[in-house]
Amino acid sequence: MEEILGVFIQESREQLEEMEAGLLRMEQGDHDPETLNAIFRAAHTIKGGSGVVELTMIERFTHGVENVLDKLRNAEIGVTGALITALLSGCDHLGALLDLAEQGSTEPAADLAAAGAKLTEELRSFIGGAVASAQAKPGTPAESAAAVESEGGGETTHDCWHISVRFGRNVLRNGMDPAAILRYLLNLGEIAHITTIADALPAAEDLDPEACYLGFEINFRSHAEKSAIEKVFDFVRDDCELHILPPYSKVVDYMKLIQELPEETMRLGEILVKSGAITQEELDEGLSAQMDRPKPEEGASAPHLGDILVEQHTIQPEIVEAAIAKQKLVTEKKADEARLIRVHADKLDHLIDLVGELVIAGASANLLAQQSKQTVLVETTSVLSRLVENIRDSALQLRMVQIGETFNRFHRVVRDAAKEMGKEIELVIRGGETELDKSVVEKIGDPLMHLVRNAMDHGIEPAAARIARGKPGKGRVELNASHDSGNIIIEVADDGGGLNKERIRKKAEERGLINPGQAITDHELINLIFEAGFSTAEKVTNLSGRGVGMDVVRRNIQALRGNVEVHTEEGQGSRFTIRLPLTLAIIDGFLVAVGDASYVIPLDNVVECLELHGDYTRGNMLNLRGEVLPFIRLREFFDVEGEVPKRENVVVVSASGQKAGIVVDALLGEFQTVIKSLGSLFRHLRGIGGSTILGSGEVALILDVQALTELAGQHEEGRLNKLRRGELPKLLTQEQA
Repeated sequence: MEEILGVFIQESREQLEEMEAGLLRMEQGDHDPETLNAIFRAAHTIKGGSGVVELTMIERFTHGVENVLDKLRNAEIGVTGALITALLSGCDHLGALLDLAEQGSTEPAADLAAAGAKLTEELRSFIGGAVASAQAKPGTPAESAAAVESEGGGETTHDCWHISVRFGRNVLRNGMDPAAILRYLLNLGEIAHITTIADALPAAEDLDPEACYLGFEINFRSHAEKSAIEKVFDFVRDDCELHILPPYSKVVDYMKLIQELPEETMRLGEILVKSGAITQEELDEGLSAQMDRPKPEEGASAPHLGDILVEQHTIQPEIVEAAIAKQKLVTEKKADEARLIRVHADKLDHLIDLVGELVIAGASANLLAQQSKQTVLVETTSVLSRLVENIRDSALQLRMVQIGETFNRFHRVVRDAAKEMGKEIELVIRGGETELDKSVVEKIGDPLMHLVRNAMDHGIEPAAARIARGKPGKGRVELNASHDSGNIIIEVADDGGGLNKERIRKKAEERGLINPGQAITDHELINLIFEAGFSTAEKVTNLSGRGVGMDVVRRNIQALRGNVEVHTEEGQGSRFTIRLPLTLAIIDGFLVAVGDASYVIPLDNVVECLELHGDYTRGNMLNLRGEVLPFIRLREFFDVEGEVPKRENVVVVSASGQKAGIVVDALLGEFQTVIKSLGSLFRHLRGIGGSTILGSGEVALILDVQALTELAGQHEEGRLNKLRRGELPKLLTQEQA
């Protein structure tokens, strides 16, 4: 039972996400009926599942939500902002009940129960209004239909049921009066048109006065269900031939009902009966007719039930086609689901750990094979290395998920926050299909939440201020994702007022972060917003303004071996760019050596390698085919002792569109790297992203290319500034610069 409950809770959370996304689309003007149908199906699925696992608290509340959605589907109530807000609150309450069920409780606490009761009453008020309206004007639909027909200048029957009845010969003998049955039919509606069919009347001399020879073709206007109309003929059902076809307007309704049926494996007849398109008696007649048909000859196909029902004028062919399409869709979906299995995340993590150890063991075997210089052994370990690499890629792919699932949660955040602030803000999402490691997705949610909230609160101006600046009144927040050199780039952008650099400088001087009048670049100035407790907000709101958040954002992103950059233009908006590794487990690396130590550079960041020639360098700058390239010497950066080799090499790397050189002693080639964390003790080290274990058992440090690239650029920029101020002798001629 616990396993069933776990599956129910997980699937219900997915259904809630679909409901919430659909409701937000409806509020934004989505009038597609399928959107509302999807919301209704999600609620219906949750209610049905809660009944199976005996969670009556969820079943009761979802029933109330379903009633409101049913009224919406029938166009008895309209979509309003208040209704969407109430339904979204209902989704939140269902989420809280699911949390409670996950903890093992079957009844809500008093405060949660009271909140649920209040929400139920609020939802019921929307239905109540619709009911009162209907009660105030009984019979309105029929009257309006009649009015439409009379205005059309003639009697139309396209909105009527068509009843075709042929009474049996013995009806009168059995005490049944056809005229009385037709009069009783008027209790359910009105007869718009009736034609008496007398083609069965014999010649006068053969007429039996006690026999019934009449039939009727009736156009019947009614809002009753098909089963109710059929019950009128119950007493003569066995002595007559009866066919009831729904009005043309009903055909579309039945097709919709078929689409909305639960996605269960059902036969064609079951689908038609459950949707109300045919009754059980009509299905039994169709099945009997199918059984009575002669067996087809060899190679010929047996008569289909749908064809028989259409031949008997029991149902329109469009409805049969819709039922067949539903049956096919469910079958295909069940087949897809049969190919999928749910695996607990812990099992995947354990698998990745084992694959990591396999990579290290494979590297060790490869090293020993090369040292042995046995050709056969080297070839064997080479094949083994390729297989391990394929296993590694496949295992990592198992943990890849689309970031769109995380992005879509922000639709609700933006909607609620915009209403709270009295602003009109739209959220635009691009690149939701971009995939990255599940462990990264789980940890990036909070930093993104801070950035989105800050964009809405600090970035987007009030509508009046935007219009005064020539902007649209509605603000815009963007969430973009893309891949770049083995990393994922996530951007949070807004079209607001941008960061006020003067205000940032003033706050920084007040807090002693910089000295008054101190020379500082725009990049360094803007990055001060990531200092702990730093805020330029003039007032504190529920969303931001306390100086808590941006430092946490940077710290959390750096903990994922990533970085965040800010680009802003005053009056035009800001863009926060987050760069993260696709996975936190295993990467392809390029192994280099400095002295006795080994280092790993992520292979996706490596552009090329070349030998360092002193003739092409000035200071820490390298002339790379006419391009000025700053470089950093790892020997100096890590203070490695020992004699500098006569021949040094430069690994040209690229990060965030910037190039730099890393000078090393030796190039050792490509290497599969299992990333090991250095622990909290070394989290402040710049230029180091982690560690790994080599095949020899030695530990090698993994370089943080982004940080080294920035450091190389900053060192050279600082040197050039000193050069301009005359603090250093001029080393470059105008042509060389």
